[in-house]
Amino acid sequence: MKLQFFSIGKPHEAYIQQGVDDFTGRINKYFTAGWHIIPPPKNAAVLKDAELKKQEAKAVLQLLQKDDVLILLDERGKQFSSPELANLLQQQANESVKRIIFLIGGAFGVDEEIKQRANIMWSLSKLVFPHMLVRLILAEQVYRACTILRNEKYHHV
Repeated sequence: MKLQFFSIGKPHEAYIQQGVDDFTGRINKYFTAGWHIIPPPKNAAVLKDAELKKQEAKAVLQLLQKDDVLILLDERGKQFSSPELANLLQQQANESVKRIIFLIGGAFGVDEEIKQRANIMWSLSKLVFPHMLVRLILAEQVYRACTILRNEKYHHV
């Protein structure tokens, strides 16, 4: 199973890049994982929020494959404990899912079309974080879930 992390926005800041690379490398010991940073449309500054989200949705949908499981990070989504996230990954692996896509939307959220396409909407927290920090938190939490699946010592109960 492959894990792909999609994020709409600017490339990682250097201080985030190191952490994201570290945790992504660790995840790769369990599953093939990688990042795809989707740049905002060139005319994003002049677009109304709804049009911006539509253009971002179009870019995301072009990258998705029919059988991809899309996990949308959204503040209104379901919250999972770390063991629950591990169970979710195991369940997808048991169902022979080829690719899970974790999507961090743009600054104004995502278009309704993306929400409809999403298999799961996941909220990391009731708090709002900068998108770059969400990338780091997401990578760490997926790594943590992988260690839980292997009963390794990283996660303490």
